[in-house]
This record gives sequence, C-alpha cells and structure tokens, in this order.
Amino acid sequence: MVTVTRSGGRAGGGGRQWSRTAETRRVFLNAAKEVFTTRGFAGASVAEVVERANSSVGSLYHHFGGKSELFLALWEDHQQAQEERAAAAVARARKAGELDPLALFIHGARAFLERSWANRDLVRLFYDGDGPPGFELLRRRRNREWVRQNRVLLRAEDSRVNRVIVIVLTTVIGETAREVVSCDSKEEAHAVIEAMMGFLQRLGPLHLGEE
Repeated sequence: MVTVTRSGGRAGGGGRQWSRTAETRRVFLNAAKEVFTTRGFAGASVAEVVERANSSVGSLYHHFGGKSELFLALWEDHQQAQEERAAAAVARARKAGELDPLALFIHGARAFLERSWANRDLVRLFYDGDGPPGFELLRRRRNREWVRQNRVLLRAEDSRVNRVIVIVLTTVIGETAREVVSCDSKEEAHAVIEAMMGFLQRLGPLHLGEE
C-alpha cells in the first residue's frame, strides 16, 4: 500500500525528501537566529548565515528567497512556538478542571512570558524595530490576531467595550514581555512575571458577556 507524506510524495523517497528539506530549513533558521540576534537585521549578511549553516547561498535562496524572507520565517517560527506554548498551558489548565476564562488567560500569559525570557535574544530582536520593509505591518496584523484569539479565550462578546478590555489585557502582556526580556537575571524576570500574574488575579472575574 502507498502512503502519502506531507510533501505529497510516496512514503520512502518523498518522505525522506521532505525530512531533508525540513532539516535544512531548521539548520538555516538556527544559523539565522545566531546572526540576526548578534548583528541585527541591517548588519546581518547572507554570507555569514550560510557560513554558520555550513551550506550554500543557492540553498538559502532556494528555501527562503533571501535575507528578508529568512528573517520573516524566523519570526513566524518564533511566533508559532510562542502560541503553541501558551495554548498547551491553557489546555493543561482545562484538563485539570479550570473553567474560569481569566484564569485560563493567566495560564497562557505565564507560559508566554516564561518563554519570552527563555528566548530573550529573539524577542529583543523583534521588538527593537530592526527588520525588513513591511515587518511592522505584519507585526500589527499578528497583534490583531492575538487580540482575536484572546477574545475567544476570554469568551468575550464582540462589543466595543469588550474589545477595548481584551486589547488592554493583550497589550499589558506584550509590554510585560518587553520588561521581562530586559531583565538582568532569571530571578528578576521571574519576579516581574509573578507581579503581573498577581495583578491579573486581582482583577477578579471578568464579565464580558460570556455564556
């Protein structure tokens, strides 16, 4: 029987090809992380990324298209990992019996902030504004999607007042991440995270029209 892999090819040859492609992309992303977090976007060179990846310029352009596309792929990879970490924390809390929307939001926020500290060099890179043309627009679009996801999590009806509340909560977590990645030690970052979690818990139940 023939099985189909994510690459659309036959299991065996096609599957191995997809695996090699994914591995090559991961090697480039790891190299890009090292170069971009050290040099910034403007100061980074394709040649240095290629050298760290022990690959070729042609391979980089084949998989990503260029320096800007590589930067954006690194950002997307980081964003996806952040979202998955937060979603997993929310899922664990639900499985443990937590039903309160704000409590679930807090679980997700804590995971988001903890991972921000663990990846502070990347977060600083993406927050400092040194990116390719159009990056700020993409960030704003992603932030709007983040607000939408939080509105669903908080079970907030789609009213103007509720949108403002969710925007404020989302912005607070984003700005807290800025502070967390600026901390000088893990202990300081932990203290900032705990202070924010305590602040959110003091808000008490939110009445956003959830059913």
